[in-house]
Amino acid sequence: MALFESVRNYYEQLVFAKIRETLGEGYFGHEDRFLEAVACAALNQLPARYLREDLGAGPQLSQSERESMELAVYNAVQNAIDVVRQHSEGVGRELGRAGD
Repeated sequence: MALFESVRNYYEQLVFAKIRETLGEGYFGHEDRFLEAVACAALNQLPARYLREDLGAGPQLSQSERESMELAVYNAVQNAIDVVRQHSEGVGRELGRAGD
């Protein structure tokens, strides 16, 4: 393994899982670009928390810290979905007008 390949932002996996959970069955009905935009928008709202992959599933956190992170991820994903949907709808309306 090359140097630094095992370094990851812990929030990435939390956000990806929360997107899947939030969108449920509809997750697969969305375009990849939409899902990636939601992930980026959510991650940009959160601080970075890095760890080495080879250290296990995640950092050692207190129950309070874990709950705080889960709430922050939930809020970031909800907000990101709303923002990306609004932006996508706005872009769609603009593209529709261009053809008028």
